[in-house]
Amino acid sequence: MTTPRLDDLTAIHQACWQQLAASTRDKAHAWRVMGLATVDGDVADLRSVVLREVDVDTRTLMFFTDARSSKVAQIRSQPQAALLFWSPALGWQLRLRVRLALDTSGLAVSSRWARLKMSPAAQDYLSPLPPGAPLTGGTPPPAPDRDSRNHFAVVRADVQRMDWLELHPEGHRRALFDADGNGHWVTP
Repeated sequence: MTTPRLDDLTAIHQACWQQLAASTRDKAHAWRVMGLATVDGDVADLRSVVLREVDVDTRTLMFFTDARSSKVAQIRSQPQAALLFWSPALGWQLRLRVRLALDTSGLAVSSRWARLKMSPAAQDYLSPLPPGAPLTGGTPPPAPDRDSRNHFAVVRADVQRMDWLELHPEGHRRALFDADGNGHWVTP
């Protein structure tokens, strides 16, 4: 099935947000797992994270992390980051410049933890050891502490710029959108 090409910048911008929102409901959507680039001192650091929520009206995305992870210290030190999405089905790459904010307590965290804590994904936040901690002697990781949410954190990404690239046999196209959704075409 071929998706018709969009030629209107407003329609492209809206379609990007529709695809982002759809990825939080469809576990098979290519944009569900995104690349997150942060800064670690004077070097870039890149990893994959799962997109959990999208608020189109406020142009924000949310993902979860272990509060002890290296990315948390990086976010606190430099909240500017980039997100990268690729969809082979659409032929679209989407790069987002974002400002990250971290919540480790409060209603935003408690309500999301209440929904997550009985799912397999909760294992990511229940380890008594921080992410990346070495395991000695070939022993498996210690059992999770099911009663604790001390390490669960919510990261909000406020979109400041959207860079859309379409790779297509009839010609590649690229557009940039500011935080308000105003767009213009640029050379791919």
